[in-house]
Amino acid sequence: MTVFVNIAGVDEAGRGPLAGPVFAAAVILDRKNPIDGLDDSKKISPRRRAELELIIKDRALSWSVAMADVAEIDRMNILVASLLAMKRAVEGLEIQPQFALIDGNKLPDLNCPACAVVGGDARHDEISAASILAKQARDRDMIELAGLFPQYGFERHKGYPTKAHLQALQIHGITEQHRRSFAPVRNLLKFT
Repeated sequence: MTVFVNIAGVDEAGRGPLAGPVFAAAVILDRKNPIDGLDDSKKISPRRRAELELIIKDRALSWSVAMADVAEIDRMNILVASLLAMKRAVEGLEIQPQFALIDGNKLPDLNCPACAVVGGDARHDEISAASILAKQARDRDMIELAGLFPQYGFERHKGYPTKAHLQALQIHGITEQHRRSFAPVRNLLKFT
C-alpha cells in the first residue's frame, strides 16, 4: 500500500459567472500543523474566509493560485479552462505533490496521480483550503474589475448572472471581461 505524504488539494472558483477569469488553487497542508474550520468556501462567511486565507498561506507546506483568462475561457470552453487553471496551480507549487485530490468529476492533466472527488471541498481539508484560496483570489479580482467598470456591480455579484448584472449588461453593453461564449453575453452580441 502506497502512503502519500505530499497530497495537494485542488479546486476552482468562478465557473458560473458571465465575467472575469476562472481561478484555481492547489494546497499541500502540513499534517503536523492542522487548521481548524476548513470547509467549502461557499459555506464560510467572507470575514472568516479572509482569516483562513492568511492561516492557510502561513501554515501550508506549499500553495499556489493560478487562473485562465476570459480569452482562454471563450476559446476552449469553461470546463477545459477550469482544468487548465487547476493544472497551472499544481505546477506552481514549490513542492510537487505525490498525489492530488481534485474537486469535481473531471481531472486536469497532471504529472502526478490524482483522484476526482465530487463535493470534495466539504470532505477533504486539502480541497477546502484550495477552495478558500481560489475564492478569495477571484473575489479580489472582481473587486478590482468593479473599480474599472463601476456600472456593473462586480463587487456585489462577482460576475454571476444576477438580475442587476443582466440589467447592467442591457444598459451598458459588454466589456472585454465578459465571457462571449456564455449565452446571456452571446445573445447580447447578436443585437449590437
